[in-house]
Amino acid sequence: MREAVVVEAVRTAVGKRNGGLAGVHAADLSAVVLNALVDRTGLDPEVVDDVVWGCVGQLGDQSSNIGRYAVLAAGWPETIPGTTVNRACGSSQQALDFAVQAVMSGQQDVVVAGGVEVMSRVPLGSSRAGGVPYGPQVLARYEGFSFNQGVSAERIAQKWGLGRGVLDEFSALSHERAAAAQDGGAFEAQIVPVGVDTDAVSVDEGIRRGTSIDTLAKLKPSFQEDGVIHAGNSSQISDGAAALLVTTPEKARELGLTPIVRYRAGVVTGSDPVLMLTGPIPATEKVLRKAGVGLSEVGVFEVNEAFAPIPLAWLAETGADPALLNPLGGAIALGHPLGASGAVLMTRMIHHMRDHGIRYGLQTMCEGGGTANATVVELAS
Repeated sequence: MREAVVVEAVRTAVGKRNGGLAGVHAADLSAVVLNALVDRTGLDPEVVDDVVWGCVGQLGDQSSNIGRYAVLAAGWPETIPGTTVNRACGSSQQALDFAVQAVMSGQQDVVVAGGVEVMSRVPLGSSRAGGVPYGPQVLARYEGFSFNQGVSAERIAQKWGLGRGVLDEFSALSHERAAAAQDGGAFEAQIVPVGVDTDAVSVDEGIRRGTSIDTLAKLKPSFQEDGVIHAGNSSQISDGAAALLVTTPEKARELGLTPIVRYRAGVVTGSDPVLMLTGPIPATEKVLRKAGVGLSEVGVFEVNEAFAPIPLAWLAETGADPALLNPLGGAIALGHPLGASGAVLMTRMIHHMRDHGIRYGLQTMCEGGGTANATVVELAS
């Protein structure tokens, strides 16, 4: 089996709902990061075998295989295909897995993985269009549960004894870490500006400086009258795109490219669809075992902050070092552009690994319906 490496990773800034990226079509936003890969690597797009693109809201602007239209919007040769993946919030993390699998198997040599979501233009949940995707047999199996992620987050908080104060403290820390990372220039090398000159969007828009337990205490619960989940300890509705270039070490040398990380292992797991968002816990155990890497060897963890109870329950079960969890902030502060988030997190993580000489990084993502992806990458020597 061949080895797979990531030789470049870029992202747009994550725009807040109705913010600086809201006027950009998803295909055009995707084209920005695709062309950034070419600009940064000097790669001729002709060598790309496929573009695997994550997107959740596949209707309207994002319908009809947005991965293919991203390629065309980028002005790449018509001979380059593109496909679109939907594994809910893990869509572009799964896109990376598919790209790696194609490269490792020898079926393809150079693949771009990534994703996009412009939630300002295709609102959350609009793809259901009044339908019930899980059907009567699933409803009967789970006693009529609504499969509402917010309700699941409430159940997770209750099961792990996570009170509102703990959740809000974690959420405030997410903003604090994200602001420090932004101020320290941690994101500059990975972000591709969207637009030109002074109108360009080049910084993540969701960070709320000065967020504290006291400011979050003013927010009303969103899903239960006596609940602990609210807008301030949940991920933000966002717009964004990200892309990674995957190949083999040998092909990278041939193309004059230097790997950033090598892909060690990736897994996907199913879990209780009522709790729904606990999949990162078994996925972490599974991917570490598959990678042959111990928890204590991992120097950074990216656990998507869909809701604050998710990473906190993950911490409680894994025993990981809290200081290594989402050190640059997470989706509570930086946003969660669904289909792009897996690639955004991976881009953020591998740049952080390179900046700080961190050998192993682990990324995991909870997903609607009760699945989760987890990936371990190793800094290329």
